[in-house]
Amino acid sequence: MFSRLAKSTTPVAAQFIANGGRNISTSNPRNVKVAVMGASGGIGQPLSLLLKHSQLISELNLFDIVHTPGVAADLSHIETRCKVKGFVGNDQLKDSLKGVDIVIIPAGVPRKPGMTRDDLFNTNASIVRDLAAATAAVAPKALIGIISNPVNSTVPIASEVFKKAGVYDPKRIFGVSTLDVVRANTFIADAKGLDPAQVNCPVIGGHSGVTIIPLISQCKPQVQFPQDKLTALTERIQEAGTEVVKAKAGAGSATLSMAYAGARFTFSLLRALKGEQGVIECAYVKSDITEATYFATPILLGPNGVEKNMGLGKLSTFEQELLAKALPELKKNIETGEKFINK
Repeated sequence: MFSRLAKSTTPVAAQFIANGGRNISTSNPRNVKVAVMGASGGIGQPLSLLLKHSQLISELNLFDIVHTPGVAADLSHIETRCKVKGFVGNDQLKDSLKGVDIVIIPAGVPRKPGMTRDDLFNTNASIVRDLAAATAAVAPKALIGIISNPVNSTVPIASEVFKKAGVYDPKRIFGVSTLDVVRANTFIADAKGLDPAQVNCPVIGGHSGVTIIPLISQCKPQVQFPQDKLTALTERIQEAGTEVVKAKAGAGSATLSMAYAGARFTFSLLRALKGEQGVIECAYVKSDITEATYFATPILLGPNGVEKNMGLGKLSTFEQELLAKALPELKKNIETGEKFINK
């Protein structure tokens, strides 16, 4: 099982958590420090809980504008070797980033009924800009995973901040689109009566609406659907975030599933940092695979971030049509992010 996990995007977190965080050995341990920016929020708290279980993390720094000392104190009582420290307010922002290897950013306001990811832009864009600026100043070599929506725009924002600081490395900045893969695996498994932990469906494009392109033709194990069901399944994957927002009836957006997906992606970065070979995750990165300058595809991860972009693979006719619909929207989202910094 472990060798299969090392060479696929199968949900590592599921097995990891089921075994109390002890299934990943550290025969060649190294001290790794991870910072969670926005750690007191609806995603940040469960994400930090999952990360506290990792034997690959020696120190976990939690930053937010409120409550982080309490969150850190609570997590510090859990019986794992990872040390937790809370940082609160802008005065402690840079201290929270000193010496970190990985920065995960779930900070921002959640989506509410009737809101699109674009509606979140002005608030979350400013938050990501400021956190990226602090990271560029203090930890420019860290691997950065951006969860804050709209990811299609916030990743270009972070990239532009790093460019202005003169420390930009496109291999080190990721948009965490893992939740789209998690949802695709789950929905396909439900439709076919499969174990979702054994399903691996790559999802490319972006991280909102029509920019989300599940490559069901490349799913392992192979699955087939009549066209009407394929269309309905694709649309459900694309609109799954709205499904959660409506179900919570004003109480927020996807937090627990996003925390799981964020932890899964972070675990993969940790394994790659440790030197494990063949670690692949879909992620939204700087790309020349399509005419969009940022694009999610399967990425081979290494100690320095992106080791190889695995590209699109062979698309079905239906998936080519999805790509054609996605690109104009995705390019617009990217331009919005870049203009925010360069206006």
